[in-house]
Amino acid sequence: MFASSPQEALTMYEKATNSHDFDNVCKLISEDAVYFFSDETVKGLDDLKQYFEKTWSYIKEEVYKMNDVMWIAVDETSAVCIYQFHWQGMIEGSLREGKGRGTNVFRKQDHVWKVAHEHLSPI
Repeated sequence: MFASSPQEALTMYEKATNSHDFDNVCKLISEDAVYFFSDETVKGLDDLKQYFEKTWSYIKEEVYKMNDVMWIAVDETSAVCIYQFHWQGMIEGSLREGKGRGTNVFRKQDHVWKVAHEHLSPI
């Protein structure tokens, strides 16, 4: 499960996120990654695992999608994309959904593209 391009890494990342298994997701994230969520800044894989798993336990059967992806910078070792995201899932027995904007920074490490930073915010 190694991406040969940042575009492929993003597709794999979305699919891994929807697996609700952090063992799948962490393979696509740099160990020193920093994430800016609307409620918290999270650094490193251990803290990211806690955050992802807390979210998955709160939003059951969540489906996360990235749309309108624009690659605003790409070179041999780094890439940045912006996008709109949408999520849908069950919270306390009711179907809920939300959307926002995202930015992902990818870094090529040892010939593998991984997320080094993600910033999600409401629209």
